[in-house]
Amino acid sequence: MTNGTANGTVKPAGRPQTVLISGASVAGPALAYWLARYGYRPTVIEVAPALRGGGFAVDFRGEVHRSVLERMGLLGEIGRRATGGGSPMAFIDAEGRQLAALPPEFAGGDLEILRSDLSRILFDHSLRAPADETGSATGAPTYLFGDSITSLTETDDGVHVTFERAAARTFDLVVGADGLHSTVRRLAFGPERDFASHLGYYVAGWDLPADATALGARPVGYSEPGRLVTAGRTPRRAHDPGYTGETFCVFASEQELSYDRRDPDSQKKAIAEAYTGCGWRTPELIDTLWAADDLYFDSISRVDVPHWSTGRTVLLGDAAYGATVGGMGTGSALVGAYVLAGELALAAGDHTRAFARYEQQLRPYVTPCQEGGRGTGEFLAPATQEAIDARNAALNDPATVRAMLDQGNTLSTGISLPDYAALVTP
Repeated sequence: MTNGTANGTVKPAGRPQTVLISGASVAGPALAYWLARYGYRPTVIEVAPALRGGGFAVDFRGEVHRSVLERMGLLGEIGRRATGGGSPMAFIDAEGRQLAALPPEFAGGDLEILRSDLSRILFDHSLRAPADETGSATGAPTYLFGDSITSLTETDDGVHVTFERAAARTFDLVVGADGLHSTVRRLAFGPERDFASHLGYYVAGWDLPADATALGARPVGYSEPGRLVTAGRTPRRAHDPGYTGETFCVFASEQELSYDRRDPDSQKKAIAEAYTGCGWRTPELIDTLWAADDLYFDSISRVDVPHWSTGRTVLLGDAAYGATVGGMGTGSALVGAYVLAGELALAAGDHTRAFARYEQQLRPYVTPCQEGGRGTGEFLAPATQEAIDARNAALNDPATVRAMLDQGNTLSTGISLPDYAALVTP
């Protein structure tokens, strides 16, 4: 068993275990927070030079998400930084006439916050180091920005890790919380193509320039078969300096596109080609793309890994069970971090037992949530005009809208959340 301390931390059996966590967005800092309070020594490595910014929002739904935030002591702080809910959007025709309305609850859930704000809150919260029985800090997580893992070699008593910049080190455990295109998964499990399935759609977004105020006047979305383009100002960013509005695109592509994920110009070319000949004011919006310096672009893909762990290495969040958009990935990442850390503490550092229990509890929960990834593309950019008309009719039926929202809430609460409070002496 673990050794409880009177101040609310838990020590793993023997010496504190060192854990390397790759990724400092959401899952990584959340796991670091919990591990530090269970007496582990987490180090978080992030390829970006600092915490990532950006205006995209994420949301939490249902009692399970809320319970995890409460147990982290973050519900109030996130509530204070919340956007106030998702933004309503009107689906329009080529002449700008409204055809249907997307309610704010579709995007905003019960609690919506900018991803950059959430990442900052989790980072700051993880650094509030717990104290041991003498009142001394037990050691907050260490963060290494602007670096990346280059190799993982498991030994009898740890994982030897080399980095692009830092000196090589050996850690007791390694966690890949580094997203859909996980470096840890590639190094420890195999190439991305073995685990990530393209779901037939791509998603893109960028901020509008200062002179595009007319395009950002109100949130609207224009659909053609296999293509959606939206533009507008959102209330959550109304006070951002220089904010004019933003655009968000979803388009179908059965074949995976060839572009360089590290080259924005290559990505912009792929987006522009996808919208060639699109009606409404789409050409104006695409013209703003070329000067954008905050482009987000990725495929809508689903990650399926047969086993989330191998030896002393385990995957968390999108690296293990991602779905790009629509899969409740943010809430699932926080739930996963809570369960993984709790099972490690419960197993007194026996990683084999802990990893198995983590996957056993979480996989039935996240798998149905992942289905939302495929549904998101088909809903936002239906393949035919008949499907577009059917979507608009559904959105104009209050009973259908309520049923769709209820389905999402049911998925988000599909786990009996373990209670690890008994591991900590009050």
